[in-house]
Amino acid sequence: MTGHAERVAASGRPPGPADAQHVPLTAGQRLAQDAAEAAELRAYRTHPDVIALRVERVRAQVDRLCWAGIVLGLAFTMTNVQSFAADGSPVWSLPWLAAWLLDPTVSLVLLAILRAEQVTARYQVSTGPWVRRAKWFTLAATYVMNTWQSYAAGSLSGIVLHSVPPLLVFTAAEAVTDLRDKLTEAVNAAFTEAAPEREPASTTGRRRTRGRKGRKLFADYLDEARQAWTPDVVITPAWVRQVTDCSRGLSSRLAETLAAELDGGERP
Repeated sequence: MTGHAERVAASGRPPGPADAQHVPLTAGQRLAQDAAEAAELRAYRTHPDVIALRVERVRAQVDRLCWAGIVLGLAFTMTNVQSFAADGSPVWSLPWLAAWLLDPTVSLVLLAILRAEQVTARYQVSTGPWVRRAKWFTLAATYVMNTWQSYAAGSLSGIVLHSVPPLLVFTAAEAVTDLRDKLTEAVNAAFTEAAPEREPASTTGRRRTRGRKGRKLFADYLDEARQAWTPDVVITPAWVRQVTDCSRGLSSRLAETLAAELDGGERP
């Protein structure tokens, strides 16, 4: 380091960013740097807002898959319900055409209830007994109309075949509501567990940025160190901690990054 300073003085020019000295890291400092990086990564992965974002993605996937299964199941039952309602009426006659309206009438009411429960379950709001009764009635009506002819004919295979879709719709309609409720509980649990670790809103200074609105990022610390650097400063982890108030583990990484940046001739 002394030889480098002498060469700079002999050159007759003032010291600049390129003259910043890089202090090699010891084995302990490298371990501290790794620990700081792991802690920072874990802190973001376990942050309630990150968990909430992941749960929202899972919730969207669950909704899409359940809705696809429910719609396909109701579409499968449509022809059987139409056949039940037409009761042998000539094709294209008015009774035959009107029979096609029965299944969509029941299905649309069921879909409307499920769509409303999609919102109420998200915010864990109780919908009352009549909502569940209406849902069960529409599902029971779909099942009876779909399997009536098979029961009348005494066909066990037909009963099984035409029982699976409506029963699947029934169980999926009940399960998806509970799943949405539990996903909401997962988000609430993440925020509840993180609450004791948060700093109070009255905290002043740099630590105020570590609340729910976001954490102080590595780039923020680096920008503070970059602005505080002057040509007569030797960049060390201790100096970085002094000007940025960062952790001991993070200061080594900041010092190395800033020194490499200045050695490359980039001005802050």
